[in-house]
Amino acid sequence: MNQKNSLAGIRHRLDQYGDSMHARWLNTPGWQRWILYVALIIGALLLPSESIGGFMSPYTDWASILFFPIGTYVILAIGLNVVVGQAGLLDLGFVAFYAVGGYAMALIGTRLGWNFWLILVVGIGICALSGITLGGPTLRLRGDYLAIVTLGFGEIIRITARNTDAIGGPNGIRGIPHPPSIDELTIFGVDVYELLGVKIFKYGVLDPRPYYYLLVALAVVAIILVKRWEKSRVGRAWAAIREDEDAAEVMGVPTFRFKMLAFAIGASIGGAMGVLWASKVISLNPNDFQFLLSATILAAVVMGGAGNLPGVMLGAFVVAWLPERFRGLQEYRMLIFGAVLVALMIFRPEGLLPSRQRKAELKEGTGGMGSLGADVPGPESRGEEVASK
Repeated sequence: MNQKNSLAGIRHRLDQYGDSMHARWLNTPGWQRWILYVALIIGALLLPSESIGGFMSPYTDWASILFFPIGTYVILAIGLNVVVGQAGLLDLGFVAFYAVGGYAMALIGTRLGWNFWLILVVGIGICALSGITLGGPTLRLRGDYLAIVTLGFGEIIRITARNTDAIGGPNGIRGIPHPPSIDELTIFGVDVYELLGVKIFKYGVLDPRPYYYLLVALAVVAIILVKRWEKSRVGRAWAAIREDEDAAEVMGVPTFRFKMLAFAIGASIGGAMGVLWASKVISLNPNDFQFLLSATILAAVVMGGAGNLPGVMLGAFVVAWLPERFRGLQEYRMLIFGAVLVALMIFRPEGLLPSRQRKAELKEGTGGMGSLGADVPGPESRGEEVASK
C-alpha cells in the first residue's frame, strides 16, 4: 500500500509540474516563443556533432542514426499522430504510405529521370490519393474493424510490390538518384553552402548529414502545418470525432469528410518521408516495409503522448535511439528496450508528454485516444470500481 501511495504521489507531482509548465507556456509572449523555436532548430542542426555522437551512439555512426531511424521515426510519428492522436483512428498499416512514397521516388527517378523536388511533390500527391483511396471504403468502420482493414492494406502494398516484377519484385529497385547538389549558395553575401565544415547541399553516398539537414527542414514544415490544422476548425472537428463520433455527427460535424482529411494528411507526411528516405538509400525492396515498422511508430505515438506533438516526437526519438545506444550489449539490448517501454507504460500510462485533453480522457477510462476498440479503464475509474464493490 505504501508503495502504491508513493507511486501515486510521484505521478501527482509530475502532473502538477506539467500543469505549471503548461500554464507558464500559455502566458509566454510570442517573441519569446519564437526565440525558443529558433533555438530548437539550431540545436537540431548541431546534433550531428561528433562530441554529441560519442555519448549518444558509441557503437555506430551517430549522423547515420540521426537520419535513420531517429529522424525517419520522428517524421512518421508526426504523420501517424494526425490519424491516431488527433482523429482517434487506429491505423496499423501506416508503413504502406511510407512504401508508396519510397516506390514513387524509385520508379519516377529511375525510369523518367525527374528532379527530386518534383518527385517529392508528386509523391506527396500520390500518397494523399492513396490515403483517400484507403479511407473511402474503410472509414465507415470503427475500432478493431478499422485496425484490421488498415493492417491488411499495409500487407497488400508490401506483397503486391514483392510479386510485381514490373516494379522490381522481391529484388526491389536500385540506382535511385540523389537530390540535386548545389556547389555554391550565398544569401545576402554570406556563404551558406557549408555548416560546421559540412557541405549541406552536397548529396552523395558517404555523408548522411546533408540528408539529415533536409529532413530537419521537412520536419519543420510538417510541424508548422500540423499545428495550424490542430488549432483550426479542422483540429476541433478531429477532437470531437476522437471523443465521441456519434455526438460529433449529431452536432453537425461531417465526420466522414474530416476522417478522410486526417488519412490524407497523415499519408502525405509519411509519403514525403518515404521519398526522402529512398533518395538517400539508393535502393529499396519490399522487406524494408514490414508491419513491425507500423507497430513501432504506433508505440512511439502512444508512449510519447498521443495528440501532443512534442510528446510524440520525444516518443519517436526514444524508441529509435534506445536500441542503438545499447547496441554493444548485443542480444540484451532489446530486453532493456522492452523493459524501458513496460516501465514507462506502468508509471506514465498517458505518455511521456501527454496533452491535457488526453490525460482527462485517460481518467475517464477511454484510454486517451478515443474509441479504438481497445479501451481500458483509467487509474481513477478503476479506483471507483473497487470502492463501489
